[in-house]
Amino acid sequence: MNRIGVAIVGINGAVASTLVAGVELMKRGLAPRIGMVTERTDACIADAITDLLDFAPLEGLVFGGWDLQFADCYQGALHHRVFQPHVLEGVRAELERLRPWPAVFANAYVANITGDNVVRARTHREQIAAIKHDLEAFKRDNGLDRLVMVNLASTEGFLDVQPVHQDLRAFEAGLDASDPAITPAMRYFYAANELQVPYCNFTPSLTNVPALDTHANEMANPFAGMDGKTGQTLLKTALAAMFRLRRLFIEGWYSTNFLGNGDGKVLDAPSSNKTKVLSKSAVLDSIVGYRVENHQVHIHYYKPRGDSKEAWDNIDIVGFAGIPMQIKVNFLCQDSALAAPLVVDLVRLLDVARRCGERGIQRQLSMFFKAPYTQAGESAVHDLFKQEKLLLEWARAHATTSIGKAVPRTNGAATHVEPSP
Repeated sequence: MNRIGVAIVGINGAVASTLVAGVELMKRGLAPRIGMVTERTDACIADAITDLLDFAPLEGLVFGGWDLQFADCYQGALHHRVFQPHVLEGVRAELERLRPWPAVFANAYVANITGDNVVRARTHREQIAAIKHDLEAFKRDNGLDRLVMVNLASTEGFLDVQPVHQDLRAFEAGLDASDPAITPAMRYFYAANELQVPYCNFTPSLTNVPALDTHANEMANPFAGMDGKTGQTLLKTALAAMFRLRRLFIEGWYSTNFLGNGDGKVLDAPSSNKTKVLSKSAVLDSIVGYRVENHQVHIHYYKPRGDSKEAWDNIDIVGFAGIPMQIKVNFLCQDSALAAPLVVDLVRLLDVARRCGERGIQRQLSMFFKAPYTQAGESAVHDLFKQEKLLLEWARAHATTSIGKAVPRTNGAATHVEPSP
């Protein structure tokens, strides 16, 4: 069995605790295996990716990670209440065994959250050494074949690319000097590259800077991000493709959503809110091919809702002969239940990428993100259905010829090009 260690930054958060609890319930037959692209289904789907690639089974996923809060993952899952307590009882022992490793954290980057389980190391270099030690011990103690790191931590405040981020030499000098512009998220990414552990940034926090892109390529490490495309933006990238296809003109698109979980509390801070809003706003114009002048995106913290996020969209469109129309969408969802299966898919796909010798940005994973990583000056593919084609074309190029053995015919999508018809 492929035993894959999933090292999570923010292991006791809403998404991570839902992910771990859900997978453990599925392993025991206590929950259906629904919502994952990389899990086989009885549905008749042409070109299913599970027919092309060999993925680690759910039974082979082993979880661990860092967090500021809660004694164990069970306490985190109880707090976030995505699964009801009587459901969690079925996997309580497994969740209680997941005690978080001390986290690299600083309030300067994330407001509105506190915790005592913080790594004692003071300098950036010492913190990176602590992260690497945790990863190595995790792999050794659990008899793991490979690792994948996923950032599910709270959104860091908005940050422009700084001079220290521009090249690897400057970045490593910044590490030596504990430069505050090198955020905790960047330190985790650097540590993952050092150990050739594939890295996924599921948050909108800035990590894809030129220095770390260079580092990943030099260390032959694949990475993907950013900001998981779970709810409102998922709908937007599908609906926008429909409007483009039918040549319906978008006069305005007003999006607002509110949530009351830990993510919502963090996003109540203006700097973190700006990071998230910019990530959500970038998708529309590139899909329809023109600037939608009246496009607004708003995020509000409303504590009573907890993890039950609600997204409202009002879309003003113009059709044949200039006739105005409206579409209104009210999406009531469990935020973490939408995010968790994407993380399973990303872990499995990044593991395949690592086995196939991939390195650097994994553009074929764009369908999972609001703001897919690109090189400077490169345009991302945002259309959901074109993103699916990117993934399937990549999967065909790496099609499994025998169990556990893939033939690397390409080195991934070298640029963010439109998929073939």
